[in-house]
Amino acid sequence: MLLALLLALSTLLAIAPHDRADWALENALLVGGVAVLVATHERLPLSRVSYTLIFLFFCLHAVGAHYTYSLVPYDAWCEALTGRTLSSLTGWNRNHYDRLVHLAYGLLLAYPAREVFMRVADVRGFWGYFLPLDVTMATSMLYELIEWGAASLFGGDLGVAYLGTQGDQWDAQKDMALATVGAIVAMLVTGVINWRYQRDFARAFAESLRVKHREPLGEDALARQMRKRR
Repeated sequence: MLLALLLALSTLLAIAPHDRADWALENALLVGGVAVLVATHERLPLSRVSYTLIFLFFCLHAVGAHYTYSLVPYDAWCEALTGRTLSSLTGWNRNHYDRLVHLAYGLLLAYPAREVFMRVADVRGFWGYFLPLDVTMATSMLYELIEWGAASLFGGDLGVAYLGTQGDQWDAQKDMALATVGAIVAMLVTGVINWRYQRDFARAFAESLRVKHREPLGEDALARQMRKRR
């Protein structure tokens, strides 16, 4: 059902986007993400919570791609509903829709990442909260590098539209910070819920930080392997 809704929304937003080339470039990652979810659905079906969170993020992204992130007319929408623009209420001097989506990246996708870590890597306790935060930060950084590379490759108006810095030299750092904040909030909420309802929460948390193998790795492990080969 969520896939059908996403396809319907994407079809509507594919009609007369603000910049067709930027729309296609923005949606490349979305198409790739949907393809991965469809391909892994049988072997690794996620929870309804995770699929819904991913769906919400994809919807936000699809809207941004249609208008070109820096031109999403949320001020006009707000004025039509309340009689005042959001920027007049907040004092904003730039379009912040891209900031919202970067915050949503951490807020909405950290939990699905946690589910994958727990079910595939079998992480528990502390690592079930830290690793989703860590992968959110890492992928956010990778996306900023992809943006920079694409802007350098295509250049011109398309590169500027895709990069979407709106003249802010710290745009990438702020985007990564917001994704991190979103992931922290998501993991804190998840942790509080688990603390409230998971009977062995404290024990699992403590056990995850216990040293399981006291022998060092690195050159020590290499030396042990070489001795075994002999």
